[in-house]
Amino acid sequence: MTASPIGDSVRRRDAPDKLRGRTRFAIDRGEPGMLHVALRRAEVAAARLLRVDTAPALALEGVHAVVTEADAPGLYGVGVADHPLFARGVIRHHGEAIAAVAAETAEQARAAAAAIVVELEPLPAHLTMAEALAPGAREIHPDWRSYEELVAGGARAGNVAWEATAERGDVDAAFARSDVVIVEGTYATGRQNQASLEPRVALARYEDGRFTVETSTQYPWAVKAAIARQLGVSPAAVRITVPPVGGGFGQKFESSIEPVAAVLARQTGRPVRLALSREEEMRTALCRENAEIRIRSAVTADGEIAAREATVLLDCGAYGGEQTFLTSLVTHTLMGSYRLGAVRLRSRAVYTNTAPTGAFRACCGTYCTFALERHTDDICAAIGADRHAFRAGAVIGNGDVGPTGQVFEGDVLAPMLARMNELRERRPGPPADGRLYGTGVAVGTWFIFAGPSAATVRLNPDGGATLITAGVEIGSGSLVQALPQIVAERLGIAPGDVTVAAADTDAAGFDMGVGGGRTTVSLGAASRGAADEVRRKLLEHAADLLEAAPEDLLLADGEVRVAGAPASRRTIDEVVAHAHAVSGPLAGDGSFTGPGLRAAPGCAAGHMIEALDLPVFAVHECDVAVDPDTGHVEVLDYRVVQDVGRAINPRAIAEQIQGGVVQGLGYALHEEITFDEHGQVRQGGWESYRLPLASDALPVRIALHEGAPSVGPHGAKGAGEVPILNVAAAVGCAITDAIDRPMTRLPMTPVRVLATILGHEQPPALPHISTGGGR
Repeated sequence: MTASPIGDSVRRRDAPDKLRGRTRFAIDRGEPGMLHVALRRAEVAAARLLRVDTAPALALEGVHAVVTEADAPGLYGVGVADHPLFARGVIRHHGEAIAAVAAETAEQARAAAAAIVVELEPLPAHLTMAEALAPGAREIHPDWRSYEELVAGGARAGNVAWEATAERGDVDAAFARSDVVIVEGTYATGRQNQASLEPRVALARYEDGRFTVETSTQYPWAVKAAIARQLGVSPAAVRITVPPVGGGFGQKFESSIEPVAAVLARQTGRPVRLALSREEEMRTALCRENAEIRIRSAVTADGEIAAREATVLLDCGAYGGEQTFLTSLVTHTLMGSYRLGAVRLRSRAVYTNTAPTGAFRACCGTYCTFALERHTDDICAAIGADRHAFRAGAVIGNGDVGPTGQVFEGDVLAPMLARMNELRERRPGPPADGRLYGTGVAVGTWFIFAGPSAATVRLNPDGGATLITAGVEIGSGSLVQALPQIVAERLGIAPGDVTVAAADTDAAGFDMGVGGGRTTVSLGAASRGAADEVRRKLLEHAADLLEAAPEDLLLADGEVRVAGAPASRRTIDEVVAHAHAVSGPLAGDGSFTGPGLRAAPGCAAGHMIEALDLPVFAVHECDVAVDPDTGHVEVLDYRVVQDVGRAINPRAIAEQIQGGVVQGLGYALHEEITFDEHGQVRQGGWESYRLPLASDALPVRIALHEGAPSVGPHGAKGAGEVPILNVAAAVGCAITDAIDRPMTRLPMTPVRVLATILGHEQPPALPHISTGGGR
């Protein structure tokens, strides 16, 4: 009997076509007779919008329609509805959409967009959080009190879009103890662009009173809801389909272009295509937010962390968006890796007159882990502790209490650190060329956002199966590797015999979207449930044919066999034919959602995630060489121990870790979105934005840690999100070790490293934070 495919390194079925350029992404698609869309965008960061005259655009050749805020008057958001599809009375960031034009050609659309007359009255712009939080600062959203709260609980006031707080234990008493050393640090990080190869694109049609939108998105059901909300129609009138997606990394969770294409399709009666340029993607693409972190700990000489408090400011740009959600995650990533006696945290999403920010792989966890692990090394220096031994004794374990009162299960991080000790023994050692040498270790806590998922499995006449979900393939491989393995294992067929249907909200049940490492866990569990229902029906029909009890039957190699009687067997397609004659086709449905753990009473406020349904941990370590004359950093060796629960496909996990580390090196050492004095992003393309090059990549030595508790199928945890989590932290700790001066800002460019070596780089100072409340 063929062994279970669970644990096999099944190759990606989509790899040959993607490598040869045959895969058709949304950006490659179109329809005869389609119109092209161009957006008129604001060229200032802050202004009153006095007049928009679309008549000159409508008079141009080839133009079919122009739409403004009057055509899509709704507001959208995550925690609070504060974001119009088009600017409404106020410009809040450079590049904000004012109007959209549909024309016969892209050139005609761009010319018409440029012809729209826009009259503005400039306003003072707040381009930094310090400016936005300064006493007496102009409110970027003066009507914030009138906004609909989509989620209850977050404090809001003035230029604070959302605030989440966590407090457990008596923090003040712990800091007042006579036996503690108080260690504090302040850290600042920049913005990072997701740099997906495929830009955001949507192709919309309006037929028979329904919208059909083909789009490059990670969350089809959110796009469906956004179009319905913006256009004032029933969600049943909207259908979303998704071809292969050319990269997402969180950027394609947001739904701002699809409603534009939909409203123009309705107005023109023609198919409409809106595809953003690379410059638009760079300047408006919801990149990873910049942040500022202050962290303070009270620690005893023997390594007990009696208390920790922190303040984190997240720059959400002009609209709250996903940052209202990410304020919750700060608590778990900044406060979740170590045993803490008492906890106090305040995280704020702050409005500025800059392009909105959004989700990016491991979201706020990357900079929280950087701040936490640099702070941990400072603690070790303050109490004279070995960096590795301190972590091994202080990391959270079975029965320990998290920042919101959650009790953790299983000892995971301690054995992972022990495994890292083994990997460290095989490192190459310092270079012999006089460069400064350092080692950094970082532990990190992330989570799998389980959330609801649905799946359907159909058994086909040829004995294969079709899996139908609203999951999309964004490049991680889960939909073409892990999910077919899970279904195949239940049905006794090969993973290659499982066809995965493209996402279509008319055919697939609800799903919370592909991201957060949830695909294999949530969609995998739903797919296994659907396959279990098919398996039950299949065995019942096979029992009729084989004159045996269902419990005596085995499924393997595309056959149903009677245990102990190898000659008594039927192929699965024969059983399917019998089922068709007796009762009809065989299909099954499955669903899943996380347990929905809650915080202990009184510990958390404003949190959209109060506790972690499924924690996942990582340990990274690296060695670096730093040129003391130029500040250039070379990573010599990189090692990862990752908590995977159960490795459904070890090769796929290793690929995710390798890619995540390289992407994290870009964040750590090179990548940063910055603004000029007018609020415009300086990096308008990849020629001015320093992505990792082939020469920056290095082999990553990997150990997978299995066996930690998990609600996922076969005990699996998601593996795609966490590989980037610790990279900046490990590299930052290694550089600090090498130069014997603290790195406190990301990215750690050669200029910044050299300034730190020379003593010119000053620790960041957080803005004044008012304690005033608000709703």
